[in-house]
Parts: sequence; structure tokens; C-alpha cells
Amino acid sequence: MQVEIGRSALYVVATPIGNLADITVRALDTLRAVDLVAAEDTRITSRLLAHYQIGKPMLALHQHNERQAAERLTRELAAGKAVALVADAGTPAVSDPGAAVVAAVRQQGYAVIPIPGPSAVVAAWSVAGLPPSGFVFHGFLPTRGSERRKVLESLTRYPYALVFYEAPHRILETADDLTGTLGAARHCVVLRELTKMFESIHACPLGELRAWLEEDENRRRGEFVLIVAAAEAVTPTQAFGEEVLRVLLDELKPAQAARIAARLSGVPRDELYELAVRTRGQ
Repeated sequence: MQVEIGRSALYVVATPIGNLADITVRALDTLRAVDLVAAEDTRITSRLLAHYQIGKPMLALHQHNERQAAERLTRELAAGKAVALVADAGTPAVSDPGAAVVAAVRQQGYAVIPIPGPSAVVAAWSVAGLPPSGFVFHGFLPTRGSERRKVLESLTRYPYALVFYEAPHRILETADDLTGTLGAARHCVVLRELTKMFESIHACPLGELRAWLEEDENRRRGEFVLIVAAAEAVTPTQAFGEEVLRVLLDELKPAQAARIAARLSGVPRDELYELAVRTRGQ
């Protein structure tokens, strides 16, 4: 059944994350029916459209031109046109450009319509095998080590699994920072090249992740989704001890701060000292 396309509407269309067969009938009908396709990289989207014999004019919309692209799109919508917004892979505006355009279009009073489909984070979570207690999707971590560790420290005690995207050239550094900040015992699932020819899924403690990646250079290639299991529940005593420790670290060395915090809270000194060293090392 042919999809009905409204005029002056922006359609946010999910496209395959690798395998070109992973696209919905509704997404294809939408791409065939719109007047214009706004794409993160027009070269990548051209290959998708050509595969399904769809010919449409395209507009580049990436992180460096979102504001200008939003102005162009609102003009197209004002002229009564229907526009599709796509990312290079997966669902737009999920760790990809698009959110600013969606906000601008909606602010101008035009309809924004989701055409759901592939998403790397959802695909990864579905095969991770972790308890269904929810997850926090962070996307890409900062590229600078100090900033990356600061963000990870802020996520340390979240009672949810943590989901990250990572690029191949930073995967070893990120593995080290995940281990050093979140702890070597935390369970993780590393998913590489989802839905593509060399897809791989591996589960291990964070402390074993770097060694696994270094065993075979092919394991460091491609795009990654990293899922870290939720932290164990923190007791009130632990929370108090860690808060005392952080205050003491402003004035004392790690060993002294850990010893005093342990005496005040009852939390084992060695546990607090390990946390103090990780905190100071950032």
C-alpha cells in the first residue's frame, strides 16, 4: 500500500545501519514520495537510493551546517514540499545530526513525522543479554582523554547499564578509560560492525577488554557499540564513605584521605584508596 505523504512535513526516516535489506516498506515508500532528501552525507545516501532505484534531489545536512540547512528546509516546507531527513546509518538525531533541524522545523509550526526503523543502540541492546533494568545511552564519549574520564566518572554509580558508540582509532584508549574509571570487574559487551559482513559480539569483564582487542587487529576495525553492565547497588554506608573521601581529597593525599574516610564510614580502606587513586589520576 502506497504511503500517504503530507505537504509541508518533515519525515525523519531511519535507514539501514549496514545491511541494505534492513529498511522498512514505509521508509522506502516515504523516500519515493517526498520532494527532497536531506542527508548527512549525500554520497552514502546516494548508494542507498540507487540500490532501491529511487531518484531524488538531495541536500547535505551535517554537523557543520545544521543551522543553514534548517533555514533551507523551512523554506522548502513553506513552499508546500515534503522533505525526508536521513542519517548515514540508523535513526537520525541519535548521535547524528538532525536534532537542531527537527527543533527548528517544529518551532515554525510544521509537522515532524517519525518513520521508525534500524537503530544501532537498540539492535545492540537486544543481543547483549543483560538484565532488563534499563540503560543510559550516552553515544560517543569526548575524544580527549581527560574529558572522557571526567564524563565516565560522572556515570560511575548510575544504577543502569551504559551504552556508548566508539570509533576504531579510539577503541583501545576508551577500553583503558572504561576499565580504570568503572572498574575491571564490570561486565561489558562489545559489538562491532552490527549487521555487516564482519559483525562480531563479545562479552567479557572490562579488565579483559583491551587484551581481547589486541589479540587480533581485525577486532579493532569497524564501528563499535560498547555496553557496560550496571554498577552494583551502592549502600548508604558506601555512598557516605565515598562522599567523605572526595571532600578529603581536596586537602589530603589519597592514602590519608582513604584512611580517614574508612574510619568515619566503615567502608574498607583498600576500596576507598583504589577509588582515591582513580579519582586523582583524572
